[in-house]
Amino acid sequence: MTGSAEIICIGTELLLGDILNSNAQFLAQELAQLGIPHYYQTVVGDNPARIQQAVAIAAERSTLLVFTGGLGPTPDDLTHETLATCFQVPLTERPEVLADIRHKFASRGRTLVDSNHKQALLPTGAAVLPNPIGTAPGILWQPCPGLTLLTFPGVPSEMKAMWRQTAVPYLQSQGWGQSVIYSRTLKFWGIGESNLAEQVAPLLALANPTVAPYAGGGAVKLRVSTQAASEAEAKAAIAPVAAEIQRIAGDHYYGDDDATLASVVGDVLTQRRETVAVAESCTGGGLGHALTTVAGSSSYFLGGVITYDNRIKTELLAVDTVVLAQRGAVSPEVACQMAKGVRSCLSSDWGVSITGVAGPGGGSETKPVGLVYISVASPDGSVESQEYHFGATGGRDWVRHLSIQSALNQLRLACSR
Repeated sequence: MTGSAEIICIGTELLLGDILNSNAQFLAQELAQLGIPHYYQTVVGDNPARIQQAVAIAAERSTLLVFTGGLGPTPDDLTHETLATCFQVPLTERPEVLADIRHKFASRGRTLVDSNHKQALLPTGAAVLPNPIGTAPGILWQPCPGLTLLTFPGVPSEMKAMWRQTAVPYLQSQGWGQSVIYSRTLKFWGIGESNLAEQVAPLLALANPTVAPYAGGGAVKLRVSTQAASEAEAKAAIAPVAAEIQRIAGDHYYGDDDATLASVVGDVLTQRRETVAVAESCTGGGLGHALTTVAGSSSYFLGGVITYDNRIKTELLAVDTVVLAQRGAVSPEVACQMAKGVRSCLSSDWGVSITGVAGPGGGSETKPVGLVYISVASPDGSVESQEYHFGATGGRDWVRHLSIQSALNQLRLACSR
């Protein structure tokens, strides 16, 4: 089967932002696994005229339309009714669907009301797409040559069960899903998107596999994708491209796909059988939190100290009062003493410290908002500090986020030497 798919999500609540559209993400990933090209997504409210317009546009450019939402019993659930109007067929009550709804209501101790009969009204000629969990069935329908429609309720658990149990086998029986679209996402820290894109520019021009850059959360990512007969073939095609990207990016590359800086640091510490402790000022425990999001982190993360007040820095971490007075809390000297102090205090192999001006206030001409010092104390007793300028435009939370991720990255690089 040739052609492409389009996802159409129906529901005014999606347009208002009341509900996160996780259905579209799930379906997009599933279509890719089946090797079905997918170029468009549409979100439309509970309005028959606008739904008809969306269907008309989609039917001109796609051969598989996948709908979610609008299959409930209320007046604003209009998907099947509108599709019947689009393709000029009547709705027909399906006795087997009504019987299934009655059975489910009875098993849950509920009484069937008149409005629930609406869910048994399906376009004439459409096959039922069973709902094993809820009461709203979908349809499998080819209303005209070269066009296939699948409809699902908006409830994610119901939609996923229906997709996996019935829709996927149906699509495969119709000739869809004869290949896979596979992607590998490479992640980088400490380099800008435009800088990395310039360095790998020849690879961005590849037709197969394709390489696409994108950024988010301070990290830069390169997604390498290809379509092949199997996942093994796709991985083999992507491997040399990914290897070349890693060579070019060097230490900026830190992992693939679901990897995070925290998980990569955890892997390195686990391999080295070493531990880490943290001392934080402007991040207020955020670095410790990031480290402990990784399952099994108790084997290498010993704990941390939040030293907002200078007295805590001196009493718990042995920061020199003279250095504090002369250089200030936000200084490379204090950052180094904090890292060494927490390593000694908690008897860890590594010590990491963060001190800075997160804002929005507290900055000065010499120490502006966004100035951060991060230090890493090593098992051999040496300590190094780096200065970062994250700026004030992103706000306090952004400065703290970049500080945490940069500290993880600095520790990653120190552990990997």
